[in-house]
Amino acid sequence: MTDITAIGEILIDLTQTGFNEANVPLFAANPGGAPANVAAAASRLGARTAFIGKVGADGFGGYLRRVLEENGVNAAHLRSGGATTMAIVSVDGTGERSFQFLRGADCDLTPEEVDESLLRESRVLHFGSVSLTKGVARSATIFAARTAREAGALVSYDPNYRPALWRSEKDALEWMRLPLPLVDIIKLSEEELPLLTGLKDLEAGSRALEEQGVSLVLITLGGAGVFCRWRGECFTVPGVPVKVADTNGAGDTFLGAALSRLCRRREKPLEDLERLELEEILAFANRAASLTCSRSGAIPAMPSLQELEPVEAGS
Repeated sequence: MTDITAIGEILIDLTQTGFNEANVPLFAANPGGAPANVAAAASRLGARTAFIGKVGADGFGGYLRRVLEENGVNAAHLRSGGATTMAIVSVDGTGERSFQFLRGADCDLTPEEVDESLLRESRVLHFGSVSLTKGVARSATIFAARTAREAGALVSYDPNYRPALWRSEKDALEWMRLPLPLVDIIKLSEEELPLLTGLKDLEAGSRALEEQGVSLVLITLGGAGVFCRWRGECFTVPGVPVKVADTNGAGDTFLGAALSRLCRRREKPLEDLERLELEEILAFANRAASLTCSRSGAIPAMPSLQELEPVEAGS
């Protein structure tokens, strides 16, 4: 059985790495895409993961397939055609990012290209809102979430809002809110909470999500850690101080780490989960995210299990 299957975009992050002698920005072609990042992060931390998506029939597409395979992610369900999607990621002096997207094959994944058998033998299905922005990938993503939920899998959702990818904020809100009735676990930022709920207050906003059926609400707070709502109770797990090199992929690492730990528990990862155990899981995820922030890139910066749990990994 697969622990975590992710569906959505996998792309090339043209990430700024500095400037040359002529003060021209330098970029590295890093592998990226939030759902692919989550799958890779979880795999590096011991989970059995798979990825469903589409890349171009080009050199970048072949490279991304190899990256998934090298990171232990089952890439047998990665389709190809067209041109690989790219995100140009510029980084300022504090490590914060700005994005420009050149969309390609990720938008063209069809429901017919989604393997139902993989969804039915996965414990968790994860997706994000980027695959809801345009194209037939919208239908493929919703189809996957419904199929996985009907099969008894947990559905994880990251409504990562990228304004440049939407026709309007109204369009974004409609599509970002649409999957909520299918979702068991949500990870979102403090800034995204008002978009989904109309509420800035963390307790009130997370309660609104819980009332829509979301069991576990995780609101990331940057360096301050994560706010959590679970079974009507709210608490915060502090972050880990770190010298930031690049925040790209930190939230995906956090979620991949949390999902990998949840999948260690039992066949149904949220069953009988108590607050103390959840706090330990989120503290582990915060440590993983902090290590990613200390390095450049997304997938290349993600930690291994040996870095986080050297004794356990070597036993």
